[in-house]
Amino acid sequence: MLIIGLTGGIGSGKSAAAARFAEKGIHIVDSDQVARDVVAVGMPAYQAICEHFGTEILQASGELDRAALRRKVFDDEQQRLWLEDVLHPVIRDETCRQLDASASPYTLLVSPLLLESGQVALVHRICVVDVPEPIQIERACARDHNDEDQIRAIMKAQCSRKTRRLQAHDIIDNSRDLAHLYAQVDHLHQTYLQLAEQRTQLDDALF
Repeated sequence: MLIIGLTGGIGSGKSAAAARFAEKGIHIVDSDQVARDVVAVGMPAYQAICEHFGTEILQASGELDRAALRRKVFDDEQQRLWLEDVLHPVIRDETCRQLDASASPYTLLVSPLLLESGQVALVHRICVVDVPEPIQIERACARDHNDEDQIRAIMKAQCSRKTRRLQAHDIIDNSRDLAHLYAQVDHLHQTYLQLAEQRTQLDDALF
């Protein structure tokens, strides 16, 4: 199974790119959705977070208030590191389970922290959705209704644009419109289908 890691900074447009791949019938494993699943009410990670941070990071429904939690961890590096130590192992386990269950020609692992979290070890190829930082900040502020300082704090906690580009096998330029984005995804889809077929043939020859 060929696994492509799709990553990019906050506001880069990973979700739009992933949605286009999904339209092609490609199975998507979204690390953000996995992260939400593992902190659902009653899950072990949910219990650990509540015990550590208290009820102030809960909504009235009892679910985590992700915005409140985000403010806490991005204002305090030690708290962010604690949360990552709790979440990364359980996210990895659930991610591996979903990857193993995929039946599409290749699988897309969408992860904003692909390089930082060690999830890069799960993929065979890295695709980066890239935009200049001013556009990244503008889009993230408009989408999340956060102020620029908070977006910059999140960006600081992620690896740099330069690092992502250096690690990438493929780069999608999302500085223009959706048509431009989709054209690049469509081209990469064909490339990945070919790579997946080559990998299958090699596996068959070896085993």
